[in-house]
Amino acid sequence: MNANNNEATTLHGESRLVGCSSDEEPGAKTTIFSQNEIPTTLVSNRSSVFMHRYFPLTTIDSWNDWKWQLRNAISSIEDLKKIMKLSEKEIMALNNLKGRLPLRITPYFASLIYNSKPSNPLRRNVIPVVEELLETSSEQSDPLHEKSFSPVKGIVHRYPDRVLFTVTQVCSNYCRYCTRSHSVGRLDKLGRQDYEKAFNYIATHKEVRDVLISGGDPLTLNDETLDYILSNIRNIEHVEIIRIGTRVPVVLPQRITDNLINVLKKYHPLFISLHFSHPDEITDECAKACNKLADGGFPLGSQTVLLKGINDNVPTMKELMHKLLKIRVRPYYLYQCDLIPGSGHFRTTVKKGLEIIKGLIGFTSGYAVPTFVVDAPGGGGKIPLLPNFVVEHNEERIVLRNYKGMLCEYPEK
Repeated sequence: MNANNNEATTLHGESRLVGCSSDEEPGAKTTIFSQNEIPTTLVSNRSSVFMHRYFPLTTIDSWNDWKWQLRNAISSIEDLKKIMKLSEKEIMALNNLKGRLPLRITPYFASLIYNSKPSNPLRRNVIPVVEELLETSSEQSDPLHEKSFSPVKGIVHRYPDRVLFTVTQVCSNYCRYCTRSHSVGRLDKLGRQDYEKAFNYIATHKEVRDVLISGGDPLTLNDETLDYILSNIRNIEHVEIIRIGTRVPVVLPQRITDNLINVLKKYHPLFISLHFSHPDEITDECAKACNKLADGGFPLGSQTVLLKGINDNVPTMKELMHKLLKIRVRPYYLYQCDLIPGSGHFRTTVKKGLEIIKGLIGFTSGYAVPTFVVDAPGGGGKIPLLPNFVVEHNEERIVLRNYKGMLCEYPEK
């Protein structure tokens, strides 16, 4: 299970300890990092059972080391077969991933799905099925045309006053519906010169007041690299806010360490956009990571992709939004699934998204209702959509239908 060792070593440096003595078990020949880097976090009964079964010589301290989690990420069909029974559809897809979005699942997230059925929503997030190999004419490798809006490597400048800065192509887990499936996992690393060119671009474009740091997942970078990136951006006078887009609290909650919090706190106002897809992702470990970030003073927002058979109904979406608020994460966007190759089995109709929003508005707190958006193909940007509550609108009045179906009139004069 060490297909990603070179990648992790490049990112995080080296320190040697034996994690598992058996070559038959995931985690064999593992590299573990120094104990002073390991956060004090809980290990649930679920994770404990999984760890002792499949990583029998691994300690709780090692399990809680985010770098150990990355080093032991499951990245091949052979690794996956050691911990779970795969369906024929999954086996066929896994044997045909060459040139496609690779497989990568942290041991922590594997502990959530190893004894699940193929229809399990969390399992479907990270394990490909044969439908992923099918492509339609409407799908594109870069459906948002980010390359067309990239003046320098790593920068996407689509909107007038903000830029996207993709600082890495590495994630701790690879979601099968990833918008950037054409680039993530390809290890097209940015070097120091690339970072400097990106900083210079932001500095010379004084209209940029907002920088979104994304990837890949920025929080797979070590603290020193994050500090370097954030300090250079914060030193640009016209940049008012910085945002980080990450899925780490969901798939690698061990990454949210005290040292990371201390690094990030130096760069307020700093907003963090998280990505959740299903209420079962909100475990005790995930909740603790989110609360830790909130205690650090970071406003947390959630972005959710609408996915067929995973969250495309009102009860599931409502449960997710309620659970997010309980861990101090504000629902922000609900995305229509992008037209990436092989995503047909994930995509719903736009009508389905509108039905879900209609089932939330008025039936739950306004804070629990995300904005439903279509990120327009071809680089048109995010377009918000609402159910049609307007019955009539003229110079005299507007007639509206409320969430109960009752007609309400408001004068225009």
